[in-house]
Amino acid sequence: GTELQSDINSDAKALALFESIRAHGAVAMGLIDSLEQAESRQHTPKVAFVAKPQGYQASSGKSVAAEDTDLLVRALSMGQLHHAMMGTAAVAIASAASVPGTLVNLAAGEGSRDFVTFGHPSGTLKVGAKAIQTESGWKIERAIMSRSARVIMEGAIRVPFPK
Repeated sequence: GTELQSDINSDAKALALFESIRAHGAVAMGLIDSLEQAESRQHTPKVAFVAKPQGYQASSGKSVAAEDTDLLVRALSMGQLHHAMMGTAAVAIASAASVPGTLVNLAAGEGSRDFVTFGHPSGTLKVGAKAIQTESGWKIERAIMSRSARVIMEGAIRVPFPK
């Protein structure tokens, strides 16, 4: 759960394992008809792995303390470990964390939750989701996410008071 891009992307055996999981998942989900089609559909499904909180050093060199996260997540996109976290994956992680008993929920400490803060290779991200149990199963009622990969603008504006 503390791996950085170079740890996974330089490991051909790990990448092959993740690709096999992704390809078999695509068949099981009905996204493709055979494993041979997996190479032409690299974008879905995404593969991620989770771990209980622990301290680690982000790719920027910043230390992330175990107590700053509810769980750790690493996700792959297009056959490589992502440098941070894809937005769609973040929403899926929050959704899974909000459903009691899922692997993501267990890694995040179990129980009911509306938000989860998870550590990823370049830092942390807080994402929310509200799950409700219906007669037909769990339903995600809402998901909440905001983020920016970088500062886009800083400034000040001076508005004169009317005389």
